[in-house]
Amino acid sequence: MGAGAMSNYFTEREFGVRPATVTTIDERVWGGLYVLIQTRIGDGSFGFRFPQQCPDGNGPFGCDEQSFSRVMVAELPWIKWPLSPEEVPETPVILDLLEFSAAAVGEPVVGTFHSFFDHHHLSWDRATGLAKFVAEVNLLFRRNAVAYELSSDGQARRILPQPIADALGWTLFQTGDPESDRLLEASRRKIVSPKPEDRQDALEKLWDAFERLKTLEPGPNKRAQAGALLDRVAVPGARFREMLAAEAANLTSIGNSFRIRHSETTQEPLTSLDQIDYLFVRMFALIRLLLKASGRGG
Repeated sequence: MGAGAMSNYFTEREFGVRPATVTTIDERVWGGLYVLIQTRIGDGSFGFRFPQQCPDGNGPFGCDEQSFSRVMVAELPWIKWPLSPEEVPETPVILDLLEFSAAAVGEPVVGTFHSFFDHHHLSWDRATGLAKFVAEVNLLFRRNAVAYELSSDGQARRILPQPIADALGWTLFQTGDPESDRLLEASRRKIVSPKPEDRQDALEKLWDAFERLKTLEPGPNKRAQAGALLDRVAVPGARFREMLAAEAANLTSIGNSFRIRHSETTQEPLTSLDQIDYLFVRMFALIRLLLKASGRGG
């Protein structure tokens, strides 16, 4: 952590960490992130990727802010430079900016003093600088219940609602069908993405996998095969078996009625990320049950 940054405040020790439910980075959090970035421009931390060279050619002594900003706006075309603490970029853009910054940061290590230009030459400890930056960003997110974090390698990811996190963390996919395994694994990977389009894609892949799973059991046609799969969970005639059949039919209908697998004009689009999460949890729970009952992982 940087000087003065606390990792565990009184309110967290007494009352626990707030649930990470906020999905939009507001002006308060952006103001803190802005300071973290500006501080590292000033102290030379971003010189790890964008070093400012001594005029005598004796080595770097800081961060070349012009190079930093020019490459930033080229790689992140939605960013305005100079950054402003009052103008809050869209949340996905902020997350891109944090990834860009994490890729550029290192802990400055003071070397020899160059008296003519009155500066020290620097080298950079990449691991320490990255760890400190990640920790300080994640502290701001955690204290404000923001549902994102930077991984140890500086990649932004969302903090999943607990039911999704619990299910994803323990699930194995061994369906016997490589394409089903691929779809399920891609779905699990993409649902943790901060990007809305990735999460929509995760839902699509989950529905595609469900359609393939219906054909894995023996049977003369898809309907019979799907019924045989449900029979692995509960015996025919049981109320639970009837409920499963109704749930499978409902989820199939949802896939046809909403814009999940296709983009027909008659299909209604999903209008929030919470809707995507809800449908993901519902479908994932059924698929996991089917996988476990049929010896295909889960």
